Amino acid sequence: MPLNIVLIEPEIPNNTGNIGRLALASGANLHLVKPFGFEIDDTRLKRAGLDYWQHLPVTYYENVEEFFSKNLNGKMVFLSSHGKKNHWDIPFEDNLFLVFGKESIGLPKHLLEKHSKNLYKIPLYSEHVRSLNLANAVSILVYEGLRQLNS
Repeated sequence: MPLNIVLIEPEIPNNTGNIGRLALASGANLHLVKPFGFEIDDTRLKRAGLDYWQHLPVTYYENVEEFFSKNLNGKMVFLSSHGKKNHWDIPFEDNLFLVFGKESIGLPKHLLEKHSKNLYKIPLYSEHVRSLNLANAVSILVYEGLRQLNS
């Protein structure tokens, strides 16, 4: 029943470490797509992930093309502030891939265009906020998915 958390080119080790801890706590699989904005042995990553990282099911990919070729038949949704549909409308199912972009710019434009019918957002209620912190956004999605799958 696990969900799959996909981080495309994550840049901030603390976010990735926190998301790793979340993945383990929620029973999700973590997929990390290179290039990273940090070294995988970065002390900030380890600090945020604490000693849980060794227990985490994580898969590494050299690039976006490798990720998509290895998960060709996977059901995927893409998260972006540019989405038109809200995250609670995602049709959650077992083994769904939740795909997130890098902290600075989000998902690449070509992925937004190619997957526009599977593009969702977390609604923001202030004009002064451009987006949520990546680790917070992943948490919202994972636990909404668990809520829907377990109700």
